[in-house]
Amino acid sequence: MTNPLYDALFAPHEGKTTAFVHLQDGSTLSHAAFLDIADRTAHALVALGVKPGDRVAVHAEKSPQTLALYVACIKAGVVFLPLNTAYTPKELDYFVGDSGAVLFVCDPAQADAMAPIAATAGAMLHTLGADGAGSLSDLVACQPGTGFAAVSRSADDLAAFLYTSGTTGRSKGAMLTQENLLSNAQALVDVWRFTADDVLLHALPIFHSHGLFVATNVMALAGGAMIFLPKFDLETVLARLPQATTMMGVPTFYTRLLDDPRFDRDLVGHMRLFISGSAPLLAETHRAFEARTGHRILERYGMTETSMNTSNPYDGERRAGTVGFALPGVEVRVCDPETRAELQVGEIGMLHVRGPNVFKGYWQMPEKTREELQDDGWFITGDLARIDADGYVTIVGRGKDLIISGGYNIYPKEIEVFLDAQPGVKESAVVGVPHPDFGESVVAVLVPEAGATLDLAAIETAARAELAGFKRPRRVEIMADLPRNTMGKVQKNDLRARFASVFQPKID
Repeated sequence: MTNPLYDALFAPHEGKTTAFVHLQDGSTLSHAAFLDIADRTAHALVALGVKPGDRVAVHAEKSPQTLALYVACIKAGVVFLPLNTAYTPKELDYFVGDSGAVLFVCDPAQADAMAPIAATAGAMLHTLGADGAGSLSDLVACQPGTGFAAVSRSADDLAAFLYTSGTTGRSKGAMLTQENLLSNAQALVDVWRFTADDVLLHALPIFHSHGLFVATNVMALAGGAMIFLPKFDLETVLARLPQATTMMGVPTFYTRLLDDPRFDRDLVGHMRLFISGSAPLLAETHRAFEARTGHRILERYGMTETSMNTSNPYDGERRAGTVGFALPGVEVRVCDPETRAELQVGEIGMLHVRGPNVFKGYWQMPEKTREELQDDGWFITGDLARIDADGYVTIVGRGKDLIISGGYNIYPKEIEVFLDAQPGVKESAVVGVPHPDFGESVVAVLVPEAGATLDLAAIETAARAELAGFKRPRRVEIMADLPRNTMGKVQKNDLRARFASVFQPKID
């Protein structure tokens, strides 16, 4: 038995002296040097008593050491659980406890706040900072750099957890196997034509599928290099683009680049490919980008539970507003949301996907798994879509009122539960409306209790303590009543229409 994911992505590059990670300070890590850190980290995991199949929860800033921890987990047969760095302690308490993590890694500055979470969950607590320092790094430094034999894993063994959410507000741990991640990387390297000559400008977070399982796994499999930036910073990206051949980003990256006149055809004439995902790319942005640079952004579609499902073609028409065709080995169909019968070409319905990329199920939620993952392998995405006569998939809406802002998934129910608990609030409704920078942003509508005057400043203070920044409403409206249909259901479409222009620039 082998370790399929490690054997394909990293083993071929052991001892390779060409660059793998270019850092913002100008330093470089070769493939060999990076894998040396990963080996030492794997030894450290074993020294801590972490065993194959155990979960390691990571709430740490982006760094080569954090990425090496991911690779070490793969090599040691450990399940890697990345957690959004914006999550508050209250949010993290659920993830660490629910996953049964045996090790919780956080930033050194947050150790005191995280200690009770680790203690409650029965997890060891170690630290790892953006500069690579911390108690875990101290332990790693004492370990041998070679000789860690990859732990045998099967294609069906778990490699990672990613938490997603539903309208109930309870987060679900999507279980991703070695085959899920490897098959997706192989398909993407093929359709996007990545080779060892590519240099990817990587400004995405690595707690998210896009930056970790798409960007990193693709570059590792191809044997290329990454310009590994802590985050998207306009000045840094403009300065480093001349050294890159490809870029992956969310729509926000591209709108910010277009806002700067220095971003022009000459600056990116050498680039091979720009890829966008994690949120809908406005057709207007697509057209403006092509007019400015001569490049057509390649848009694709994926989910936490599946990684990538579809992509516009590398060769051929990249249609604005669509997410292209199913990837090799992946099937897509549009079905009636109620009967689950497949619909005709061009009809709008619920998108189903099937393939080796589809997750194994939700951690400790067998009933939820059965609801969304059918016995024949089809996964019900919750997204409304249509497939045209040419095979292009268009996502026309999202079930469960999902909001995607700046590439992050936001689930209104979670915010509504928080708002409904605030003093003086009778009820609330949360919707996403168009935002020129983030794609969508959050509007909260509050209905006060009879005779109550809402203290919006106090609500904002409470939100800062309990909700990650990307979830907090950017606009709060007060209404006497929420619009409802004859069955009493809140009409969120009415709210979206009412507030559709609140974030749009005013034209005199």
